[in-house]
Amino acid sequence: MNLFDLTGKTAIITGSTKGIGKAIAQRMAQHGANVVVSSRKQDACKEVTAEINQNWVTGDNRAVSMPCHIHHKDQLQSLIDETKSEFGKIDILVCNAAVNPYHGSITEIPDSAFDRFMECNIRSNVWLSNMALEDMRTRQDGVIIVISSIGGARGSRELGAYAISKAADMQIVRNYAVEFGKENIRANCIAPGLIVTDFARVLYENPELRAKREAAFPLGRLGQPDEIAGTAVMLASPAGAYITGQTIFVDGGATAAPA
Repeated sequence: MNLFDLTGKTAIITGSTKGIGKAIAQRMAQHGANVVVSSRKQDACKEVTAEINQNWVTGDNRAVSMPCHIHHKDQLQSLIDETKSEFGKIDILVCNAAVNPYHGSITEIPDSAFDRFMECNIRSNVWLSNMALEDMRTRQDGVIIVISSIGGARGSRELGAYAISKAADMQIVRNYAVEFGKENIRANCIAPGLIVTDFARVLYENPELRAKREAAFPLGRLGQPDEIAGTAVMLASPAGAYITGQTIFVDGGATAAPA
């Protein structure tokens, strides 16, 4: 048995037209899964889907594009329904899409920004997971992966509300793992450190700040999206069959380093 084989599996990956989500979609396709590429913009979804089908699909599997805005419950339900119509089932759900609309002291955050954190980074993950669970529970098989952040385990002077939302993601998977483990459904978080993506660009685009951050990490560098994708493939595959309710920190040693 190939421990990392995803042949015959169907995976939905939100926010998968760039960065970490795109890398996860590519690698899951490479390991045999049918992948649903989803983000807000239809053109971006189609472009990434074509790229995956041309360069990453290795067998009879394929990628399809399904645009969706995670803020809208009806669009999330359509994503689930269209995936089941296209592939017949949902084996793997990767909740990757997230927002970060505010940097600064938590004492000054506008209510609108705080609500957006809670709605997009927490509630949407619960909505979508609950929708996917219906099929997973029927088949007594499924994997839920939520992309969190090391921010969810640390205090922050400027990213406090974002950190709150990411800490909640860690608790979401613990709840699902406990409630649905006996139905052969696993749920885990991945908590990336500082990864080279557009989403995190503000944290490393200043060369001096980047050098300072890299010097603080035991591995001495920033991470790459593919390094998160490898962990996602492992958690979704037989290699991760006895892992549930956990948060895997993929951070170059950042959370282990002395303050």
